[in-house]
Amino acid sequence: MTLAEIRDALGLTVLAGSKGLDRKVTGGYASDLISDVMANAPAGAVWITLQGHVNTVAAALLKDLAGVILVGGRAPSEDTVSRADAEGLPLLGTDRTAFETAGRLYPLVG
Repeated sequence: MTLAEIRDALGLTVLAGSKGLDRKVTGGYASDLISDVMANAPAGAVWITLQGHVNTVAAALLKDLAGVILVGGRAPSEDTVSRADAEGLPLLGTDRTAFETAGRLYPLVG
């Protein structure tokens, strides 16, 4: 499943990195601790978090994640949007909680 298909299925908003929406998603990972993501997130996963700062993009790139879903209506900083766009890393957004987002994502890629 691609990020574009997940965007459509979950009604997500594209916040940055729209050029990467064709990336394949192989699973999901939910965490707000960047150190946890760096240690445990599998490549190809979409990361569910409320962290909208530029280090989120750096960690996602380091782990070769497919993209990031920001939950709770969080908006990424301008630096984060610029970096994600430059790297082609999709940032998607939702007003839903991380729990609800993970629950809706799991049947699609779990």
